[in-house]
Amino acid sequence: MAHGSGHRHHGVLLDEKMKVVRPAPDVTRGYIPMEGESVARSRGEYAPGDLNESFMIGPVDAAETAYFHGPPAGKHFAPNLWPERPARLRAIYTPYYRVMADLARTLMRLFALALDQPETFFDEKIDRHISRLRVRNYPAPLEPPAPGQLRAGAHSDYGSLTILKAEDKAGGLQVHNKAGAWVDVPIVPDCFIVNLGDLMARWTNDHWVSTLHRVVNPPMELTHLSRRQSLVFFHNPNYDAAIACIPSCQGPDRPPKYPVITSGDHLRRQFVRTQTQAETTT
Repeated sequence: MAHGSGHRHHGVLLDEKMKVVRPAPDVTRGYIPMEGESVARSRGEYAPGDLNESFMIGPVDAAETAYFHGPPAGKHFAPNLWPERPARLRAIYTPYYRVMADLARTLMRLFALALDQPETFFDEKIDRHISRLRVRNYPAPLEPPAPGQLRAGAHSDYGSLTILKAEDKAGGLQVHNKAGAWVDVPIVPDCFIVNLGDLMARWTNDHWVSTLHRVVNPPMELTHLSRRQSLVFFHNPNYDAAIACIPSCQGPDRPPKYPVITSGDHLRRQFVRTQTQAETTT
């Protein structure tokens, strides 16, 4: 149902989608048009705008308190922007967001146990999370891409983990393995793909590394079969969560590699640096 709603939303006219366009680089809400973002820039690499469009929402159950809406919160709890069509988009995406948040909490508890920490180690760091649900549409290309242009450039996600549900179409997801090769990620029916993010890598002192991945262009002979959609839940810790090396991931011969940062500051920097001019001028 969520996939079907996404297809219907991305199928409406551009003028209508632009009514809920992302209002600012540091506000992760609303519609991002084609080539409006270049995720490779999050790694300091220049690349043309990515060949996808997307719609995203943030937290759906934020209380009316100072933590969520006071100055320290910045724009992490900005209101969601809902289009008029499809009419039931909000009714479908809101519960999907909640289910993904519950699944992410379960995964974080499993991660804690795997890292020799108490099961609830991460709980207080994610109980007011600033996660995003993003529905990406990769249209079938009508012309060849620009040099270096991909459906989504090589990048790692910025938060703790990502839960992905994707369609199996030409021009799909690849990950960069330890041997230095790009390999296709198989799409298994009724399963999710889980990526580790940059903040988890910092928490674990690179004991667990964030997943470098990209979405490649389809072969020209398969472009007519290549429209692809993915439902992506980016799990991000509380904006004020201190991301410091976990005790079990450091020692006398393995000091922390990274300075302590907060989740919110890190995420905001990455959001801003990946925007392209296309988003603000389309």
